[in-house]
Amino acid sequence: MTTPTMAVTVLRAPRAARADLTFGLSVGVLGVMVAAAAFAPLIAPYDPDAVDLAAFYSGPSAAHWLGTDALGRDLLSRTIHGARTALLAPLAVVVISTAVGIVLGLIAGWRGGWLDSVLGRLFDVVFAFPSLLLAILAVALFGKGLVAPVIAMSIAYAPFVARLTRSLVVAERSRPYVAAYRVQGFSPPWIATRRVLPNVTPIVGAQSTLNFGYVLAELAALSFLGLGVQAPAADWGAMINEAQAGILGGHFLPALVPAAAVVLAVVAVNVIGEEYSNRIGGGAPA
Repeated sequence: MTTPTMAVTVLRAPRAARADLTFGLSVGVLGVMVAAAAFAPLIAPYDPDAVDLAAFYSGPSAAHWLGTDALGRDLLSRTIHGARTALLAPLAVVVISTAVGIVLGLIAGWRGGWLDSVLGRLFDVVFAFPSLLLAILAVALFGKGLVAPVIAMSIAYAPFVARLTRSLVVAERSRPYVAAYRVQGFSPPWIATRRVLPNVTPIVGAQSTLNFGYVLAELAALSFLGLGVQAPAADWGAMINEAQAGILGGHFLPALVPAAAVVLAVVAVNVIGEEYSNRIGGGAPA
């Protein structure tokens, strides 16, 4: 006789298998992209900036697997090299914003009081400005490129991490093990950094993984607008921008290839982040 518990288990098994398969594929896709970025000079078949006007807008062939762009540059080589800026810049934003956010969130959640209120108001001010708008403002003030947008987006995303860290620290602060350490005479900074912080870091890490996908898409959009990576450097967003004229003439590959790379990277990172969050029982507290 089949019990309700057995029936639920049978139904969940295929879902778990599909989730594992999707997670594995996402890890594989992201791994390939990271490897391509790391070993781009070794695996790219051509110089990404090499111009061949005799082969402009050529279709996929044995010589050019993904075809060429308006200047005859190999799309595969440019996509491989473009993975460097497309992945490195979001990684820098995530690392900086996570480090700053964890420190501010830990201080606000552990100390509480007026300091928590001041930091909360500061976070609200930053929340009022979309990250892409801050990046555009930074470009207007300091010039085009990736340095200013990376710093601006790090500032914009830090409050998200700080808010999450604060809520987790407040919840941990009232747990029995914290009271037990206090009774034993351990100092509050030691308890906060050596015991509370390791307990909240996995959930914060899951959120930061999701932030990576958002930042990647926003920086690609910034380069598409001509405010990020500048030509002739290979970058997925800049490649889409350069390919706009060709679309009117029916040449879709120069825009489709980097756009597909952006979509695949964002989806892969989001799937990994969601699955990681589910596996650690994550989710931001209310």
